[in-house]
Amino acid sequence: MAEVKKTAPGGTGSPQREGAGGWTRFVTARPRLTLLVALVLTALAVLAGGGVADRMGSGGWEDPAAESTYATEALGSRFPGSQPNLLLLVDAGEAGADAPAVAAEARRLAERLDAEAGVDGVGSYWSTGSPALRSEDGRKAVIAARVAGEEKEAAAVLDRIAPEYRGTHGPVEVSLGGGLAVRHEMQTVIQEDLLRAELIALPLTLILLVMVFGSAVAALLPLGVGIVAILGTNAVLRGITEFTDVSVFAQNLTTALGLGLAIDYALFVVRRYREELAAGADTYTAVRTTLRTAGRTVLFSALTVAVSLSAMLVFPQYFLRSFAYAGIAVVLLAATAALTLLPAALVLLGDRVNALDLRRLLRRRTTAGNRPEGGGGAGWARAAALVMRRAPVFAVLTTAGLVLLGLPFLGVKFGTADDRQLPVTASSRVVQDELRHAFPGDPGGGLTVLAEGEATPAQYAAFRERIGALDGVVRVDGPVTAAGGHAYFTVVPEGETVGAGAQRAVAELRAAPAPFDTSVTGQAAVLVDSKDALAERLPWAAAIIVVVTLLLVFLLTGSVLIPVQAVVLNALSLTAMFGAVVWVFQDGHLADLLGFTPTGDIETTLPVLMFCVAFGLSMDYGVFLLSRIKEEYDATGDHEHSVRFGLSRTGGLITAAAVILAVVMVAIGTSRVTNTKMLGLGVALAVLMDAMVVRSLLVPSVMKLTGRLTWWAPGPLRRFHDRFGISESDAPAPEREAVPAAEGEDAAAPEGRRETAPLRR
Repeated sequence: MAEVKKTAPGGTGSPQREGAGGWTRFVTARPRLTLLVALVLTALAVLAGGGVADRMGSGGWEDPAAESTYATEALGSRFPGSQPNLLLLVDAGEAGADAPAVAAEARRLAERLDAEAGVDGVGSYWSTGSPALRSEDGRKAVIAARVAGEEKEAAAVLDRIAPEYRGTHGPVEVSLGGGLAVRHEMQTVIQEDLLRAELIALPLTLILLVMVFGSAVAALLPLGVGIVAILGTNAVLRGITEFTDVSVFAQNLTTALGLGLAIDYALFVVRRYREELAAGADTYTAVRTTLRTAGRTVLFSALTVAVSLSAMLVFPQYFLRSFAYAGIAVVLLAATAALTLLPAALVLLGDRVNALDLRRLLRRRTTAGNRPEGGGGAGWARAAALVMRRAPVFAVLTTAGLVLLGLPFLGVKFGTADDRQLPVTASSRVVQDELRHAFPGDPGGGLTVLAEGEATPAQYAAFRERIGALDGVVRVDGPVTAAGGHAYFTVVPEGETVGAGAQRAVAELRAAPAPFDTSVTGQAAVLVDSKDALAERLPWAAAIIVVVTLLLVFLLTGSVLIPVQAVVLNALSLTAMFGAVVWVFQDGHLADLLGFTPTGDIETTLPVLMFCVAFGLSMDYGVFLLSRIKEEYDATGDHEHSVRFGLSRTGGLITAAAVILAVVMVAIGTSRVTNTKMLGLGVALAVLMDAMVVRSLLVPSVMKLTGRLTWWAPGPLRRFHDRFGISESDAPAPEREAVPAAEGEDAAAPEGRRETAPLRR
């Protein structure tokens, strides 16, 4: 566990060890009891988290305090027919929608639907004669209704009535669509895809872990930590659903981070433990050293990731807030499991953690089946030395390449999620495609202006004429009035439903003078309000991430420059992800290969979500590297050697962790829902770019350019760090093997400098 460093009056000082020793005794004194308690708690979590997906929602993109949200709720209450969320597409075939038998059956269905509990505002082509509710070929028409209640209540009503209406009814075939049906089917598809992703990710992850560790026993430990974190987070989310809405999309993040971060933390802990065993330490000494060093880094890393994810709490949309709930829970549970269950298991296993070395069959020679950890970093050391010898070239070319990859994001267009998130074969998507392409207007795709306040027919007529004359308005219908001074107008803008023209129309409608209070809703209005809410809160979220990251990295390193480097380089690592999101998902490149329908825009909240997740994961890897560099720099005072040493010790580890996490994210990216596919594949790309480009090329080249200035801090901050900073090491370091020498360098040189280097422990 992290602890305060207290400096002796004379200079360097040494931190107290009671905290680390106490924590070690706590988690290792009764390892069997620790694991038994964990097993019981996990079993309880399985029971508590059962059925959590059924309590989640599939919306949450709207700002609950926005004008469009208020107007939608008011219209749904006073004019249910104005806000239908369930559409019955009635297909009459060759007979046509106007055939007497078809009309009679359709009216019967509408009357039956109107009598259902929880359903109101039923209207149809056969009751209104509206041409917008009949297809252009005359073969299909629509029955529209509103299912009342909150999202979960409405979904329960749909579950109850859908089987009674879907299918053949006399001369007609009925299919269900509308926003409610789309969201319900999306939730079902996400649950199915998540199960498939887990079935893909778990065995692949185990295979990769065996390849990394060699030992099947060691490989099972990170997987166990991940499973505990996932199950525990499901129980936490189940509890949160009792108090607020949670998006079903958040379960994908639970699986991805639960496996990914648990594996990262367990990799770091197990590798350090095996390293200590290989150096000759006994089991308890190895565990103590591991918790005092790698354990602190794991805790520190978990805090940085949790902070990045917590920034989403500042946004009003519950879609984003849900990812903060899930992310913070899974990060903290993964770290807790890695720092409690894992040490207990290591105490019981001892050197048997190296048992069942499956790589032995692939090696001609082995040393008693126990390959010392950390001894294979010569390649990383040579690579770091090469990069630092040509630091300006690598820094400039790598930065330019990352910026170039991110340029497509300059052309991003924001939109809203709709039925096209679903695969083309989804039943509600089929209905919406019919409405989009076969009907003269997209039902529900226009704008609605709610008027509140007493007004005369002449005033209503004057307002209708005024808004009908606005640029970009094709048609105005209404008003539809109700008692109490309430009315609404339906406005059809030109162009796409949420296009630039429709968004301009929202602004003009809201600015139009009226003798009564007005509020505007519709898909374009929801988009405008969502973008405004994000723009208003985004600076706060960015400030939280940047300020806390700067503070935490300073506490780790004691430098004022390294935290700035960490923030800038992490941001650069995300450029490829954002460029790919626009190039692939907005512009439609690779759409056929990946199996999605490009809509020409990106859902507004996705870039915010992807930034918070990917930035946190990048910091995860950055902390692992910086902590090892700092540990060596404290021991030797040799800047370049410390950078080489840090990469030699963590380069392979970070790369392996990134590949494993990318496999998990790609498994999530196999989802049939476009937003989930975008999240999984985008974050996988960001993770790989960070581990293989930023940590391997940019970090060593930039640290070479800044030299010993890298570790500078003004006197007051240095004293603050001496007192409160977090260190990877708090005891005299045992003799280490030298970092493998790069070509042309003396491997023993750093060891010789240990005697005179300042020790800041």
